[in-house]
Parts: sequence; C-alpha cells; structure tokens
Amino acid sequence: MKLAKKECVVMLLAGGQGSRLGALTTKIAKPSVPFGGKYRIIDFALSNCVNSGLDTIGVLTQYQPLT
Repeated sequence: MKLAKKECVVMLLAGGQGSRLGALTTKIAKPSVPFGGKYRIIDFALSNCVNSGLDTIGVLTQYQPLT
C-alpha cells in the first residue's frame, strides 16, 4: 500500500545569540558554530529534515544573519 505524499514546509528557527556558548559565539551566531571541524550546528537539523523526506526548508535567522 502506497501512501499519498503530503506537502509540508519546514521552518527552522536559528536566530539565537548563543550566549551560553561564550567565546564560540562572539563573532558568529550559534547555528554557524563549527562542530567536529566539518559541520555547523544547523547542519544537524537540516540533515534530519532531508533524511525525513522534507525538502522544502526555510531557515529563520535574527542574530547575526550573515554569519
């Protein structure tokens, strides 16, 4: 039995200052902080969405949106 595909839009909230991360977030926003030398923190949420079959994704930023 095949289920009908439903449309879904994902909105990731990625606008926090990340003050609890201290020196890691003095120049960049928390979602942009490197993790493991290869990834950024936001990459985990994006990967989970894509692996769940959700491909219409918006990222809402507020604090240092250009980092």
